[in-house]
Amino acid sequence: MEERKSLQSLLAKKQEDLPARKMKDSYIEVSLPLGSQPQLREKYLNVYNNVRFGRILEDLDSLGVLICYTHTKAESDKTPLSIVTALVDKIDLQKHLISPDCDIKFTGHVSWVGKTSMEVKMHMLQLHGDVYSPVLDATFVMVARDPENKRPAYVNPLVPDGPEEENLFQQGESNKMRRVAFSTASLLKMAPTGEERNIVHDLFLNTLDSRTVSFRSRILPPNSIWMEDAKLKGLEICHPQQRNIFNRIFGGFLMRKAYELGWATACSYGGSRPYIVAVDDIMFQKPVEIGSLLFLSAQVCYTHGNYMQVRVHSEVSDPVTREHHTTNIFHFTFSSEEEVPRIVPQTYGESMLYLDGKRHFNAAIQSRNGEN
Repeated sequence: MEERKSLQSLLAKKQEDLPARKMKDSYIEVSLPLGSQPQLREKYLNVYNNVRFGRILEDLDSLGVLICYTHTKAESDKTPLSIVTALVDKIDLQKHLISPDCDIKFTGHVSWVGKTSMEVKMHMLQLHGDVYSPVLDATFVMVARDPENKRPAYVNPLVPDGPEEENLFQQGESNKMRRVAFSTASLLKMAPTGEERNIVHDLFLNTLDSRTVSFRSRILPPNSIWMEDAKLKGLEICHPQQRNIFNRIFGGFLMRKAYELGWATACSYGGSRPYIVAVDDIMFQKPVEIGSLLFLSAQVCYTHGNYMQVRVHSEVSDPVTREHHTTNIFHFTFSSEEEVPRIVPQTYGESMLYLDGKRHFNAAIQSRNGEN
């Protein structure tokens, strides 16, 4: 860090001082040769002899950072920027299963730029025969910070080249506005809509005991599970082996651990193997320091047919001060081969989690169907 402090003088005073870039300037293709180099497979195998999605999350996070460094690359070999993941906007999967014995190709580039933030679009394809077929599409948002990762730093502006790039850039603007609107309407800030209030009241009425007709007497409807009984928790000790170049815990590692706990929760709840359908709205609120205790709590918060929406909350605890801070909220959409039990909230707080899960589920399905 002492060496990086000396790079402060290389920071741009304003964005206009930096040369503009095109999307092709940051375009990268990366191969994961699982088929041609079998020794790599061991790291990526899961218990079903498919590729571990958690490892793919780690690779996407690393690739997103690399793409942004390519976009902001200066003539000097040393960059003053610290680029970190701010948000996983969405990941949509086209395939349930990823083969462990076929080569994988990742592609991506910067698709939108603000003053200090960059949107990155990435695609994952897998070789089957002589053709690469799509597996997933991912949109990440990265932010640039100063060499010590203490304050925002300007990044090179992006100039779209042609109608296709103009459309991608406008989509980035739309994504930003959508995120602002979604955050503004958060149930932590605003009351539920009239329709949502009716949903909560119907859930309450369905749990009343008709024999007593009392507010306190609640019964579980058939083929349902109380929300309180649909959670799992985990703990990770943050060792130096998981650190990034800024001596903080690697964001991809956090995503992998959260996903795997979320998957285990969905598996336990549904009683069969769940399949990841979408990942959305992962906000990196606070960096995780080496030596922290990382507490993970996964909760099934909404169900629909054979779908489950799982929310994973992560917080760190300083063993010395015993202070707790939220670092991330993860949202995963899983599907099961059969219809799953209905999740039922009991308290007002759980009802808000239910509605929040419903919102994320609807957003994930709309994105999967290509709707705005």
